[in-house]
Amino acid sequence: MRGRSPSRRRGPPDRILVLDFGSQTTQLIARRIRELHVYCEIAPFSMSLKEIRAFAPRGVVLSGGPASVYAEGAPACDPGVLGLGVPVLGICYGQQLMASLLGGRVVGSQQREFGRARVRVLEATGLFEGFDAGQPLDVWMSHGDRVEELPPGFSVQAGSPSTPFAAVFDPARRLAGLQFHPEVVHTPRGRELLANFVFGLCGCRPGWTMEAFIERSVRELRARIGGAEVLCGLSGGVDSAVAAALLQRAIGKQLTCIFVDNGLLRKGEAASVREVFGRHFGLELTVVDASARFLEGLAGVSDPERKRKIIGELFVRVFEQEARRHQDARFLAQGTLYPDVIESTSVRGPAATIKSHHNVGGLPEDMHLELVEPLRELFKDEVRRLGEALGLPQHIVQRQPFPGPGLGVRVVGRVTAARLAVLREADAILQEELAASGHLQQTWQAFAILLPVRSVGVMGDERTYEETLVVRAVTSQDGMTADWARLPADLLAQISGRITNEVSGVNRVLLDISSKPPATIEWE
Repeated sequence: MRGRSPSRRRGPPDRILVLDFGSQTTQLIARRIRELHVYCEIAPFSMSLKEIRAFAPRGVVLSGGPASVYAEGAPACDPGVLGLGVPVLGICYGQQLMASLLGGRVVGSQQREFGRARVRVLEATGLFEGFDAGQPLDVWMSHGDRVEELPPGFSVQAGSPSTPFAAVFDPARRLAGLQFHPEVVHTPRGRELLANFVFGLCGCRPGWTMEAFIERSVRELRARIGGAEVLCGLSGGVDSAVAAALLQRAIGKQLTCIFVDNGLLRKGEAASVREVFGRHFGLELTVVDASARFLEGLAGVSDPERKRKIIGELFVRVFEQEARRHQDARFLAQGTLYPDVIESTSVRGPAATIKSHHNVGGLPEDMHLELVEPLRELFKDEVRRLGEALGLPQHIVQRQPFPGPGLGVRVVGRVTAARLAVLREADAILQEELAASGHLQQTWQAFAILLPVRSVGVMGDERTYEETLVVRAVTSQDGMTADWARLPADLLAQISGRITNEVSGVNRVLLDISSKPPATIEWE
């Protein structure tokens, strides 16, 4: 891989632009490039040529997507993208679009490929610098169409009997195309292919680090905020915790954190927030106990989307009420991440929405606070690295993802104080046993769900008719896909035994063995 050592070239940090055509793995492309310490952003395929030039990328990636390039109304970028003079990488639909725009031919294939496949490397140059010609390569395919005829100037770098143009390259224009997906973990050497594009073809420098991000963010936050007061909604989760720590680094005592206890938190979380942020970090922390208000708002509601909207709206109103006590505050800080920005602003081309998003919401019109989102450029794994660089404790930085609506969407059906108490105790047991056995660190998420399903049981000499608890534990690289964790049978027996013996109201424990897809990680 050429060009990996930093040069003395001056100017803005090197960056790559991804144009999104609707692939569900578009975010992974950006993440993989950032893992190479090169900044990368995602934009809609319709981004104008003027805007692209203003962004000044050192390379452009055309993502995959569900459409056919020959269909009426198929998404297409400005053809001028291919003439900007910077390298372009087309992935799946992006390769087909590149071929179509340059005079090649794309057809519907009789041999659709979805899943693992094997291609053979034919040219060890360009994207395949450092590979061996003739070697087989395991890749991940997801296509029904394929390039049938290459445009002038392209050669074949890898292929298979079913996909003869699996990888193509025009060295004169530095245009490369892959029919498979290098960004997914199922293409084991995909990282090397992307590195060859980013460093070898684009000549980028690896300057995207959390230390550099802290230095730039602190400088920009101080310049923007000046001497004004900033309010931060602190949930105890990773995102808001890291946002608060970064703001404190930048503006110190000008930051006031407001923690809304909505009564939907795990056992001991409110006390943990007080301990870590109030005492350990010395943040100005206001705790608002609004649990009764949230329970009242959720009374009788079973639909998960209604729950999410009620919880989100109530949080805004409670926060707004508390904010009125700080008349001098000019800014409101949120732990918004880059995926939140992408999904909430419909940047991702025509990709399907899986569920409504609740982490990013507009400010109430009468709140008169300007929004500060210091993490809006970062992915989750980058936020964790940033937290470590800022000195946050590991149990905060490595906290597993927790939904914004909290236990409100893990109590399936109606939410009551009694059902929340049952779930809270059962989930605490699950966390204790997984941590003690070392399996908590091996899972992406592990939690309990309380079902509104009663079944007959026997305890001692008495008949019971109580609710059912589900254990959900998954492994994942990024949360976009997940597999159920193969927890040991003895551990599951220990967890089930403790829950049914120690938690009143549960007499049956089930294990969720569904993967994502077709299921999602959360139940609601």
